[in-house]
This record gives sequence, C-alpha cells and structure tokens, in this order.
Amino acid sequence: MRPGMRTTVQDWPGRTGYWHVGVPPSGPMDDLSFRLGNRVLGNPEGAAGLECTLGGPALKFAAPTWVCVTGAPTDVTVDGVRVEQWRTVRVPAGGVLDVGAVRGPGMRCYVLVGGGIQLPEYLGSAATFTLGRFGGRDGDALRGGAVLPLGPQHGRVATAVPMDDQPALSRRWELAVTEGPHGAPEFFTRTDFGTILGTDYQVHFNSDRTGVRLIGPKPEWARTDGGEAGLHPSNIHDTPYSVGALDFTGDTPILLGPDGPSLGGFVCPVTVVAADRWKLGQLTPGDAVRFVPIRSDRAASVRDLGPARRAAWPTVLSAGGDGDDGILRRTDVDDATGVTYRRAGDDAVLVEYGIMTLDLGLRARVHALHQHLLAACVRGVTELTPGIRSLQIRVDPQVLPVPVLLDLLAEAEQHLPAADQLVVPSRTVHLPLSWDDPATREAITRYMHGVRADAPWCPWNIEFIRRMNGLASVADVYDTVFGAEYLVLGLGDVYLGAPVATPTDPRHRLVTTKYNPARTWTPENAVGIGGAYLCIYGMEGPGGYQFVGRTTQVWNHHAGPLAGRPGADRRPCCGETPWLLRYFDRIRWYPVAADELLDLRADFAAGNVEVHAEDGEFRLADYRAFLAANEGSIADFRATQAAAFAAERNSWQLAGELTAG
Repeated sequence: MRPGMRTTVQDWPGRTGYWHVGVPPSGPMDDLSFRLGNRVLGNPEGAAGLECTLGGPALKFAAPTWVCVTGAPTDVTVDGVRVEQWRTVRVPAGGVLDVGAVRGPGMRCYVLVGGGIQLPEYLGSAATFTLGRFGGRDGDALRGGAVLPLGPQHGRVATAVPMDDQPALSRRWELAVTEGPHGAPEFFTRTDFGTILGTDYQVHFNSDRTGVRLIGPKPEWARTDGGEAGLHPSNIHDTPYSVGALDFTGDTPILLGPDGPSLGGFVCPVTVVAADRWKLGQLTPGDAVRFVPIRSDRAASVRDLGPARRAAWPTVLSAGGDGDDGILRRTDVDDATGVTYRRAGDDAVLVEYGIMTLDLGLRARVHALHQHLLAACVRGVTELTPGIRSLQIRVDPQVLPVPVLLDLLAEAEQHLPAADQLVVPSRTVHLPLSWDDPATREAITRYMHGVRADAPWCPWNIEFIRRMNGLASVADVYDTVFGAEYLVLGLGDVYLGAPVATPTDPRHRLVTTKYNPARTWTPENAVGIGGAYLCIYGMEGPGGYQFVGRTTQVWNHHAGPLAGRPGADRRPCCGETPWLLRYFDRIRWYPVAADELLDLRADFAAGNVEVHAEDGEFRLADYRAFLAANEGSIADFRATQAAAFAAERNSWQLAGELTAG
C-alpha cells in the first residue's frame, strides 16, 4: 500500500559464488537483525524478507500471517494498533502492517514474514541488487501496488527475540577489525595506522549499500605514488576486495558494503570481521565510527546469533590486534618470484605474487593457482577471485581455518606449472567505442559541480591522459587507444563482468591516476583508464578511471541460469553466461558515433547481441619473445612516459595534491 523510502527484498547470505565476475552478494546489510527475525518465526535464517532504509512500508496481507519487525527503532502498527518490534505478531487476513520512519539510532529495519517471500531467483538468490537491476521484485526497490507471494509457514513461532540476542544500536560505533591486507609500513606510515585506529571517523551523508563513506584525517602515506598503478599513493594494481574492507579511494576512506565492487585498485589497511559487518547496515550520517583491532582467531563467528556474537555489547573488548601488519606468511616460489599471503578479514586470504609491477608472468602464476584450486574443490572455500597479481580465497573459517588454508597453499605451489608454460584460449573481441562520449562528459560535469572543480583531470580527462603520458596531442591518445590490443586480466573491476585489461604491447600502455575523491556517478559501460589499465564499467555507479569513451554492454540480462563451483567460469544449462568477456580475451576497438552507439546499446538491451569474436590462444612464452624483440623501442616509450609522469607528480606536489591536510 506504501513502499517506504527504499524497501527491497533480500535473502541471506545472498548471491554467492560470483564475486570473480563482479556480482556482489547483496543480501541484508544488517544480517543479524534479519536472521534473528527469521529464526523467531520458524523460518530458515536466510528466507527472503524486506530491508527498509530510513522508513518502512504499509503492507496488506491477503491471508493471516505471522510477522516480526527487527532492526532500527520505528513505530509499527497492525490495523492501527501499536505493536512491539522484535516480537512476533499475527496479522489477520485483510490486515495492514504499517512500519513507520526509523527514529534512530540505526538506519535500517527489517520486515520478516512467516514462510518467507517467494520470488524467482537470479544467480541462485532472490536478493535485490538495484544497481545491477536483478533480484527481488523486478530488480528494484518496491513500488506501490506490488504483490509479494509468501511461502507456507512450517516452523514453530516463538514469542520474541530474546533481549540478550538483540543488537545494541548506537550513535558511536566500535567496529572489530583485523589488520590487512595493505598496512604499514608498506603503504601507510606507522603514524597513519595509529591514526586509523585512534580516530573517531564520521559517517558521510553520501553512503549507501555499496559503501559507507567516512570523514577523517588525510593519511601521510608511506609511498610517493602508486607507480604503474597510478599517481596517488593509494593506487595499487587491481586486487580483489572483501566486504567490510576500509578502502582508501585516494584520501577518502570507504567501508565496502554488500553491494560493493569485487575488484579495484586501492589499498585497504583494515577489514571489519564478518561477525561485526551487520553494523555497516546501521551506520547513519553523522554517526561516529572507531576501529578496534582484534586478533583474527578471536573474532566471533558469523554463524552465531546469540550472546556469542557479542552484538549486544556496545563496545569491542580487545587486548589488541595480531600485530603482524596483515602479513600472514612470505616465501619464494622460485629464484625470481616471491609470494605474500595477506589477511583480508577473518574469512579471506589474499595471495600476491612478485613485486608491485605489471608483469603478465605474475598473472600467469595467479591463473595456475586459480585453476589448481578449482580442480581440487577444497572444502570450505567459498569464493576464488583473481586480480592482476593476486588471488583472493574466501573461506568459511569454521570449516577451513586460515592456518590450514596457508598450509594447503604452500603445498599447492609444489604442483603449479612454470609460468612460461601458460597457454590459454584467447578470443579477439571487437567492440565499438564512442570516443569522448557525451555521457562521459556529463559525468565529468557532475563531478565538477558536486565533488570538486579544481581536480587536475578536469575539465577533460583525455587532455589529462595526454599530459601524463607525454603525448604531443589528443589525437595521439586516440591513435594509441584504437591501435591497442587489450588483454583481459580480471572481470568485475567495476561490477558485472567489467574487464580490467592492459595493452599487450607496452608502447600502447597509457598510464593515468584515478579520481581523488572518486566520482559518485559513472554512466554504464563508460570506458576509462586508471594506472596502466583499461576498464569498461559494468553499470552505473561510483568510479575513478579517466574517461576515453563509452561502449556497449558487457553483461547480458537475457542469459540463462547458472550453477557450479565458486569462482569457476561456469556454463549455464541453457543460453550463454551473462558476462560477455573471459579471462585472457583480447579487446580491439572500432570507432562509432555517439548516436550509433545508442542504437547498438538499445539492440543489446533487447537481447539482440551480436559481437564479433575470433578464436585464438595466448602463449606467455611467445609474448616474452615479442618483448625481447622490441626491447629498445619499448624502453624509449617508457622513458618519455616516466618523464611526463614525474612532471605531473611534481606539479601535484606544488599544488598540495600529495601533502597531508
């Protein structure tokens, strides 16, 4: 009867197994309030219910139904009679449940119903991912008049959620975090790290399910820049993220939420443990947030819903963190390559090969480990997500403790083939590119009006790219991009099968930095360059890469259902995979006008997908021979580029872009 401000259907744990292609789990932001409501109704903990942001809906029931409203405080009535939250109540046939505005503290309340909401699943879940336009009811927040079918009530209904189990909501939050993956002294100074743990950050108004933006001190940084990954010291070669990671996009800290990106090029010094991530769903603009380090082996289990979860405690009791800067183990895999195992929360390990440089041999090593673990089907592994020189392994620590995983990984290294043996299928995929597209121009204008107008890359990203790479004209930027062959190294860089790719020929490898702060809006399928990488944005959302144009969709909503192992390139029982591109595909651009691109995009959206692709293979040994044969001209190009990069960095230094403030 009334949808509320932003009410969505969610289930728990959401859409798992697709992190490697940029599909976030979604699900309830406050999983604890959600699961407690289901449990007291006799439902499975993950049964679909409603998440309500700032205010709830008015719902009319066609049949008598048990309900429970949990989460942030709000006024709840049944046919005008006030009822309590956290208690089960019977709504009669024809009765109206009315959930009012959230009074606070807290941001979200939850409406759970006996039997759960029964809607078709997309990629194994009914959870709504509004940015991706799938799940829930039509892939969006509820609208007035929507009809939600309910399942049959089977379980025993309890009276109420016990007081000792209910989470404590606050205006000042303490979040239990583990160190890593990117701490001091490699990326942040010791002073920075002390500041991160000793500061009450403030929640910014521009926060949502993708991430909670925070206001706090600017780091000093342990590095002057990110090298090939970008000009700002927060930039790294794209790596998989964890939900709950504190992601520094430039100097801006953001806590990544359940609708956040799976892959990106920014450092994350600490990660909220899984059992405390429910708090992200209740953080409200203006709230204070303090990070409290704990030992990873003493984190509460996300499986617990009672006192063992420690959610009723307003403070985090801790004697300190692990004190290891997030480094779990370091060793050598051969005479030239080392491997670092980094903590990425209490439920994930980030495996990084080699030094911080763009080397396709390192990506080959990542691929070999990825394939080995897929074949091994290790019990307790829930996600496998490759990055440029890294592989994130997410686990259920109750099934596969991290120390056991580390021993398995050490053993796996003994069975991996040499990188030079890498031979993989590699299609050449031809895609249209509308150069300097009007939609990207609009995004820059919005950024200048809403974020900052004095950024070095404004008002025209392409001119900034020219300047950073020492090219004579923007026509040279055009020629370099259209002459390049981009090798896909990762998927899901900015959601939904979005590739992160780099030119196979280093002489086409333009280098830029990323927006700081990041954009709040990017048009779907914008094409940008960040560091030495090119990305196609899978959907609308935030972003930081420097625009060169826009292309057609890389995600097909008309594809059939999928099933399979976590992190595998799964094939559906019917149709194609929703994601267009695969690891080690090669992208070649051809120019189209802006209006022609709109027609192509309309055809794609209608399911008329026609993409020209030629089969082939990529051999690392052949590629290394190419590099050796062209060593001189590659070195000349890099020298010119390095000089321009240094000049830009110096100008930033003089302008105060790289100083604390």
